[in-house]
Amino acid sequence: MLRCNMILLLAFIIVPIAEIALLVHVGGLIGSWQTIGLVVLTAVLGTALFRAQGFRVLMRAQDVLAQGGFPAEELFDGICILLAGVLLLTPGFLTDALGLALLVPGLRVWIGQILWHLVRRSGNFEMHVGGGSPGARHRASEDDVIEGEFSEVTPESDPPPAARISKPGPGETRR
Repeated sequence: MLRCNMILLLAFIIVPIAEIALLVHVGGLIGSWQTIGLVVLTAVLGTALFRAQGFRVLMRAQDVLAQGGFPAEELFDGICILLAGVLLLTPGFLTDALGLALLVPGLRVWIGQILWHLVRRSGNFEMHVGGGSPGARHRASEDDVIEGEFSEVTPESDPPPAARISKPGPGETRR
């Protein structure tokens, strides 16, 4: 945890200093107004790309959900696109370059593979599937589920065959 905090602290110190140095350098080369115009242009273009790709990923996620799947890839793409939007709206050339890189689908796949490898190697993650609470450790047994059908039976008639209760035998499952 301390290491992560140190990395964030350094990022918040080093990135703005590097951005300012690069803006001053580019301003000296092409002029200050042109540099400001270039920063505004990258923000506008980045916002347009951000919107287009964001809607595309949202539609893909809805398609996956409609088919009964879990949109893990789409969620990762959405996070990358959101981060790209933040970086593109932050004034500076380094953040713009990182933001544009996150908008390239092939690079997102590569970044995702690297991050997944690092997370798996660290061993600091848990995955819970099926809607159960993370702390629950309940194992289902045959006695936990009661299935059946019912029909109203009057005394003068015999019950229909579907209304008879039967317990599945060993190795059988009821559907």
